Amino acid sequence: MLLREFLAPERVSLRLAGATREDVLESLVDLIGIEERSRGVLARALRRRENLGSTGIGRGIAIPHCRSLVVSRLHLAYGRHPDGVEFRAIDNRPVHHFFLIVAPRTEVSGQYLRVLGKVARLAKEADVPARLASLTSPRSFFDLLESKGV
Repeated sequence: MLLREFLAPERVSLRLAGATREDVLESLVDLIGIEERSRGVLARALRRRENLGSTGIGRGIAIPHCRSLVVSRLHLAYGRHPDGVEFRAIDNRPVHHFFLIVAPRTEVSGQYLRVLGKVARLAKEADVPARLASLTSPRSFFDLLESKGV
């Protein structure tokens, strides 16, 4: 299983909109292309998840994730915020890079935890924050994933 199997160029934004954590979560939800009513439900679920504990893992990276009844399969998206956003990250620094993972409430394949683990491992690699910051296109994001074997 490769992360790029769950992505498409339209799910990658190098100019993510929003000035607050809530705004950024809504912009990320917009990337996965679900219907308008479901977007609001999903954004609320992500806000609730963030209120339990920030998914900001440090080094400018966050991995907002949740399970929801409004999706029938796993969705993955990447967004880069040029200015960074206060996200209550573990290192108290602004977050610039967001990997959104959303999965159905019940899934038999176990993809959700495997994808979350792969994203977390990728994010911990020393060169990844700088490489994410230097992306010039969605294609360059896919090239990064390919170079990392994910």
